[in-house]
Amino acid sequence: MASQPDFKVFSSPYHSTVRVRIIDTTSIVANIPAAVFMTPEFPGLIKLSGPSFSFLIEHPSSRSLLFDLGVRKDWENLAPVTTRRIAAMKCTATVQKGVREQLEEHGVNVKNIEGKSTALIVGPGFTKNLTPGYPADKNGRILESDHAGRELREISFDQNLKIGRFNAFDYFGDGSFYLLDSPGHAVGHMCGLARVTSSPSSFILMGGDICHHVGQFRPSLQHPLPSLISPNPFDPQSSTACPGELLERLLPDNDRTKPFYTVARSEVGMTVAHDANEADASISKLQDTDALDEVLVVIAHDSSLLPVVDFFPKYADKFFEKGWAKNSKWLFLKDFVDAVKN
Repeated sequence: MASQPDFKVFSSPYHSTVRVRIIDTTSIVANIPAAVFMTPEFPGLIKLSGPSFSFLIEHPSSRSLLFDLGVRKDWENLAPVTTRRIAAMKCTATVQKGVREQLEEHGVNVKNIEGKSTALIVGPGFTKNLTPGYPADKNGRILESDHAGRELREISFDQNLKIGRFNAFDYFGDGSFYLLDSPGHAVGHMCGLARVTSSPSSFILMGGDICHHVGQFRPSLQHPLPSLISPNPFDPQSSTACPGELLERLLPDNDRTKPFYTVARSEVGMTVAHDANEADASISKLQDTDALDEVLVVIAHDSSLLPVVDFFPKYADKFFEKGWAKNSKWLFLKDFVDAVKN
């Protein structure tokens, strides 16, 4: 039986909402060793490939914000420390169009977007740990040019505001969009939570790199693996549900309330997590959120959402009535097709 999720969002006294468009940035990162992100390994999931999502958030005041900037088109010109790591992992990246190109093609004035052109919004510890960047810091993981001449706005989670177990920051001050403190993958990593309808309230949670596969937070105590899974992740057009017992043996201790993966630790090899313990804690908080049907969770590289959601220039505000969260919840299980056969 699912437990009651520990996730509450304050109602907005202004009944304020934002509009959200999910941008498929046309970035495909392929052949990434799964072991640097998560453990254990499963047949057919030794390498990861996936898209990269960004979000355009539009406030009624005409303010707008871009959450997650995706992969830059000339990724090979990133800081040397980063490109060397990409080379060591022997992964590849292709970007058909930059986010700016896509926005401008559909008449969006990028010069007025907060978090794109007017300012860079970053999480706690970013300035201390990641600036000034390369080449001033030869080991810098970002480029000085990434923030040169821009306002660097570092968020402080000192409002004593909680969304579930996340420390939160009310970005517009009206309960329509929150930044959530979710460190672990990187210093200052944040998620975004947008209220897209107010009566009843529904939300889109922008997970970024809080984790790198849905199997890191599903199933959970709050949302156990069902006995019958529909739509069938191995054949979404089938009217026959998938028996949960096919996948149960892949779970830790055959426990339907535990996710398939945990965050990879450095003691067992190269890992990309800045702090694996913090990453696990952030994922645990995400599980509270994910248990609710009125929240659509979108992590940055979730390929299982590609056939379900409407992407930019369309809006995602009506996800609840369209059933996106319900219909996509277990589609990620398709990735375990080889593991089930073994």
